[in-house]
Order: sequence, then C-alpha cells, then structure tokens
Amino acid sequence: MGSQHHIRLFQTVEHACGYWPERLSRDLIIDPTDPYLPTLFGRALAMGFRRSGGHVYRPHCVGCRACISVRIPVRRFEANRAQKRCLARNADLEVRSVPARRTAENFALYKRYLDTRHVGGGMDDPAPGNFDSFLACGWSPTEFMEFRRDGQLLAVAVTDVVADALSAVYTFYAPEESARSLGTYAILRQVQRAKDEGREHLYLGFWLDGHPKMAYKRGYRPLEFLDGAEWKPMPE
Repeated sequence: MGSQHHIRLFQTVEHACGYWPERLSRDLIIDPTDPYLPTLFGRALAMGFRRSGGHVYRPHCVGCRACISVRIPVRRFEANRAQKRCLARNADLEVRSVPARRTAENFALYKRYLDTRHVGGGMDDPAPGNFDSFLACGWSPTEFMEFRRDGQLLAVAVTDVVADALSAVYTFYAPEESARSLGTYAILRQVQRAKDEGREHLYLGFWLDGHPKMAYKRGYRPLEFLDGAEWKPMPE
C-alpha cells in the first residue's frame, strides 16, 4: 500500500453471507488499531477494500469471488435518460455536506428507513449505537450529504472523502418519497461532487453478478471493476 511500516491484516472466521444466505463468507480486515489507517484508507479503496464502521475490509471467501469492487470514473460519466429524469425530478432539493454525526433528526429518518425497507432483516429497529458503529468512526474521513426540501430532511448519503475519490457508503431516505428515486439521486450528486472537486472516482462498493439488489450499479456508465490488482472497464 506504499507504507514504510508493517501493515497487519486479519482474517475473520466464517460467518453467514449477507448476500447469499446459503453461503458462508469471511473477510480480510486491516488492523483497526493501526495509527496510519487514515493515511492508508485511500489506497485501500483502490485495492478493493471498503469501510464499515471502524473496519476496513474486503471479502476473502473460500471458493467464491462473487463480490467485485466497482467504481465510476467521474470525469467520463454520462447520465442516461432515466438518470437525467431523476435529476430533474429532484431539482427542488437543497444539498449540503455536514459532519458525520448522529442527530435526533437523522437518526429518526434512519430508523424509519430501516423499519420500512429492511423488515425482519436484522437491521430494523436500530439503537443509536447501531447508527454510530455502522456509519462512521473517529478516524474516518466521512461526511453526511443531506438532501432537504423546504428544510425537511429527505435523505442522507454517507460519503467517505479521500484525496482522489469519494466512496458511497450508504444512503437512507424517507420511505414515503420512493417516487423520487433518492438512492439514485444520491449517487448522481456524489458523482457530480467528485467531478466538481477534481477527484477521479466514486467507489460503489461491491457488485455481485445476478444479485437483484446489486443490478442497479450496472446502470452507471462507464463503470470499472477490480480484476485482481487491475481496474478494467465493465463490459456492456
């Protein structure tokens, strides 16, 4: 990773796969106590790692390579017709970035989103500590992109910020506003922000071929995927 000190990687025990319930998975995790972790994080993203809470990880499963890291090269991105309609549909929203801190307002929105979208999935009825441990940590370069209409908070895009890229960590939004396609809008605005700030990429985490919850990522073009140690264009 370009560091001059020794970097320790840990391998988790096998646990239930969050994508395919019939499979087991395990992860590689960069030492969460490493004082250089904030400096290493941007390079770790480029190597297919991702942050969840204070852990920087990537899947390392026995006999399975289904999780493919993907990213958008923002300078070459072009919105398709549906994405342009999404931008127009949400032109009335105010967007601003704020520190990644839990408030009564954003936690209430997060709870409503999970109680509606993830019923029985293990994430519903979250406690404040779940919010804190999942979305941010003390060292992470994280911001909350807020989307408001007339002052009302409709969505939050949790965004990690490094020197040459943004990483889309998670988005939650008002479930009654599903017609706005706020998840799509959040990605489009993160792409635009990265472009405006002179960054190269927006990381979208992992894509799994054939998984219905991941199919939307193929809709952002061009898209790159990590093939071993090399980023390549995603085939049409």
